[in-house]
Amino acid sequence: MLINILNFVPVSLAAEGAQTVKIAGWNLYSLICKALGTADQTTNAILLLVSIIICMAVGYFIGSINPAIILSKKLYHDDVRNHGSGNAGMTNMMRTYGKKMAPIVFAIDFSKAAIAIILGSLIAPFTWGGAVAALFAVVGHMFPIYYKFKGGKGVSCMMACILLLSPWSFLIIGPVYIAIILIFKYVSLASIIAAMLFPLVAYAFKYTWGSAGFIPLAAFMIGALVVFMHRENLKRLFEGKESKTEFFKKKKKKEDGEEVAEPIPEKLAEPEKVYTDSDFVKCSCGRLIPITRQRCIYCKAVNPAFVGEDKKKKKK
Repeated sequence: MLINILNFVPVSLAAEGAQTVKIAGWNLYSLICKALGTADQTTNAILLLVSIIICMAVGYFIGSINPAIILSKKLYHDDVRNHGSGNAGMTNMMRTYGKKMAPIVFAIDFSKAAIAIILGSLIAPFTWGGAVAALFAVVGHMFPIYYKFKGGKGVSCMMACILLLSPWSFLIIGPVYIAIILIFKYVSLASIIAAMLFPLVAYAFKYTWGSAGFIPLAAFMIGALVVFMHRENLKRLFEGKESKTEFFKKKKKKEDGEEVAEPIPEKLAEPEKVYTDSDFVKCSCGRLIPITRQRCIYCKAVNPAFVGEDKKKKKK
């Protein structure tokens, strides 16, 4: 039964592991196989399966670290998920707290996915361990265990996956992503198109590292997840209700003869009113009430020392 389950593992895994050593330096799976000195496919398959499970855990727990939530709580004593789209990602951080937060969040999200992929390639052969860690880093970002499974949409992490898993794909998808944002001003549209292109281009370059491995399938699953997370954006795009994002706003030039209205000065704050003992009187119920109040707010008795605002000003 176990042998049948593990039949999905190619016979050339040992050779693939040897090829990956040249790329990643070494990996734990290949090291153990070499130390055991076994050529048994079932043993190698079991070792690979264990190493892939470890890669899943590494990718997920690293991906669950969300800089948007951490920074919004530390810097603004707030949760970015309470604002805008409710998404804990770069775009919502920028719209909520300003453009300076966008590159910081993007860099951290990108880096955590890259770290997960590198660690995965050190545990199992790159085309398996790195790809699995990449997929689960994206899953962790979307459904973080640390934040009640409510995270971001995984675009920044996907970009790291594209760059590390299929560098030639990044040279195509990266410019397309930026061009769509600059032309159409829709970050969601650019993200959806990039997610759809990822599996197609990755498959075209599936032999980038000498063997396809799990990379094309991981690319398809990552792309599908990103598109799924943008389902509401897709609906708004079709309805023409999607919000545009302006990264570089043009300054309005002053035309010849055009009069520019002077800015209206802000209203000066009124000085805080200071009260003295003479502004209050003791009611028959024993409580202090303002002399400007005609009846006591507690016992409703008539205030014998009532002085209206007009009389009080004349008295002063």
